[in-house]
Amino acid sequence: MIYFHLFWSFFQIGLFSIGGGYASMPLIQRQVVEIHPWLTMTQFSDIITISQMTPGPIAINSATFVGIQIGGLPGALAATLGCVLPSCIIVTVLAHIYYKYRSLTMVQGILSGLRPAVVAMIASAGVTLLLSSFWGDDGIISIPRTDWVAVFIFLSAITVLRRWKPNPILVMTCSGILGLVFYQLFPGGGI
Repeated sequence: MIYFHLFWSFFQIGLFSIGGGYASMPLIQRQVVEIHPWLTMTQFSDIITISQMTPGPIAINSATFVGIQIGGLPGALAATLGCVLPSCIIVTVLAHIYYKYRSLTMVQGILSGLRPAVVAMIASAGVTLLLSSFWGDDGIISIPRTDWVAVFIFLSAITVLRRWKPNPILVMTCSGILGLVFYQLFPGGGI
């Protein structure tokens, strides 16, 4: 029964993930943390981090990692298939419709209307992960509970990315090394 739940949860995510992997993060969070408490918010954040570091789409990587954790290899297959199947069906149908009606004003209007919704979904996922990283799973903002190591690494990474525009993989690697060093020196996250 767990395989069906994994399949159905990720089928819904795949069905409504308009805008790609980052836009699907709030949907994944809702399914795997809130509706089915398969993961804690910390585990969800870890899975998103791993999904971003591994090759491939974030939603599919997340489905595979959640499936493995919940149901082993069969769970990974069920979750991944559930995530991919709606996209395959929708893209095939939409490609046919788009090539047939791409010059219509209504089609262009629909696509223009979807862009702000996608940006909002990506921003929502980012804010949720930021709150979880700085203040824990419950996201209650409190100065004494602030993880100052995470704040420092975040601000450093943003500064480096904006100012010098290096390869993001290099910034992620350096952030991981900084995290390893700082969390060894300051285990509770307080500086």
